[in-house]
Amino acid sequence: MAWLPLESNPDVMNKFLQKLGVSEKWNIVDVYGLDSESLAWVPRPVASVILLFPCSDQYYKYSQEQCNEIKEKGQVLLSDVYYLKQIVSNACGTVALIHSVANNADQIPIADGPFKKLLDESRDLSPEERGELLQKTAQQIISAHQELAMEGQTEVNPNEQVNFHFVAFVHKGGYLFELDGRKEFPINHGSTSPETLLEDAAKVCKDYIAREPNDVNFTVMALTSNEN
Repeated sequence: MAWLPLESNPDVMNKFLQKLGVSEKWNIVDVYGLDSESLAWVPRPVASVILLFPCSDQYYKYSQEQCNEIKEKGQVLLSDVYYLKQIVSNACGTVALIHSVANNADQIPIADGPFKKLLDESRDLSPEERGELLQKTAQQIISAHQELAMEGQTEVNPNEQVNFHFVAFVHKGGYLFELDGRKEFPINHGSTSPETLLEDAAKVCKDYIAREPNDVNFTVMALTSNEN
C-alpha cells in the first residue's frame, strides 16, 4: 500500500500537526537559506530541521557507503532516540514529522488523541514494530495524512513514483541525529546543542546539496516555537 505524498508546504504540515493534537505554539516554517544571515531569521527555539531532497543514484550510492562505514566503525546511539521505520511508500513526510515531535515530547505539548496514543504505545517497541503499529492501528493519522496530501498545490497519485524524500534532524543527548525511516538506523552527525541545532543541521543539508550540484530541488524547513 502507498500513501499519497505529503507536499513540502508548511501550511499543509502545520494543519496536519494540529489535527494530531500538537500545540499551535509549534509550527513548521521555511528555511530560505543555509547561510548565517538566512538562519538568523528562523524563529527560536528550533526543535527539528526537516530536509526534502531528490533521490538520485548518487544519493543511494552514498547512503550505502555511509551505512557500511558506520557498521564497520560504529557510532554513538542513544536509547532514548525515538526512531520509526518507514514501511509504506510516500509516508516519509509523516514519518519526519513524527520523528520531529516524538524526540521533543518534553517540550512540545500533545493533546490526547491518535498521535499521543501512538507515541505512548510505541515507546518501548523496536523501530520496525513502531512502523507496523503506525500502519496497522493509526488510522486517524493515516486519514489526516491522506486528507492533507490532497490539499497541496501539486496533483498527487499514490501509485506514481516519488523521487523525493523527507528526513528529520534532531538534538538528543548532545548529538545531532539524522532520522530517516528508510535507513537501517539513525545517523549520528556529531555534537550539537538545542541552541546550535539549526546551524549544525544546516551543515549536513549543505553536504546533501553539494553531492547533487546540478539539482536545485531541495527544501529545508524547521519546527519552531512562536513563543520564546
